[in-house]
Amino acid sequence: MKKLFLLLLISNWATAQFGIFGKDPLINKENFDKQRVHWGYYLGMNSADFKFDYLEPTQDIEVSSGLGFNVGLIGNLRLTDHIDFRFEPGLFITQRNLTYPLIEDSVDRLREVKSTYIHLPFLLKFSAQRTGNIKPYLIGGLSTSLNLGSNSDIQEDNENGRFRMTKWTSFYEIGFGIDIYFEYFKFSPSIRGVFSTKDELIRDNDPNSPWTGNIGSMQTRGFFINFAFH
Repeated sequence: MKKLFLLLLISNWATAQFGIFGKDPLINKENFDKQRVHWGYYLGMNSADFKFDYLEPTQDIEVSSGLGFNVGLIGNLRLTDHIDFRFEPGLFITQRNLTYPLIEDSVDRLREVKSTYIHLPFLLKFSAQRTGNIKPYLIGGLSTSLNLGSNSDIQEDNENGRFRMTKWTSFYEIGFGIDIYFEYFKFSPSIRGVFSTKDELIRDNDPNSPWTGNIGSMQTRGFFINFAFH
């Protein structure tokens, strides 16, 4: 997380060197935000893990998170001078490795959970007053996602090395970012927390399964760092 904040600070410093934050800056894209509708796209990274709740007290399942990738489009509808509605359909790819400490066999102990989500967020963006060529904002809302790697349609379970999740899930999202106005485009780095609102685990056929039998719920949580261009 410290690296992500440092990245945003470096971005701000770099733009300052090009005169964007000067005492009397040349105002770029002055009327850009007055458009009723505008479009953009984003690229980014993500890191996700799982939050587990257990039926009985036990040793926690260990979750190791990898660095994932985000890409998508942005549709922005201006509602007021400081509030916009956003639809940001995209794709995010992530991997989480689960280690079950109570399972002795080294193969059965590890489950690699690779997920590719079609992500459909519906968001509200709350912007501060623009100062020169920067404008900070908060963003939040709800989203739904289709997990293309859920394994939900197969009958095999963890006994056969198949970790299964629900195909559809829902999230709430909250974050912040900065709009930076250049001569020909607007650049918006942002950080966003993403939290599942429902249990995503499909239980094994055996109700006493060592992989799923004691899990009350399993929910995705993570953060995105996106770089948007308009």
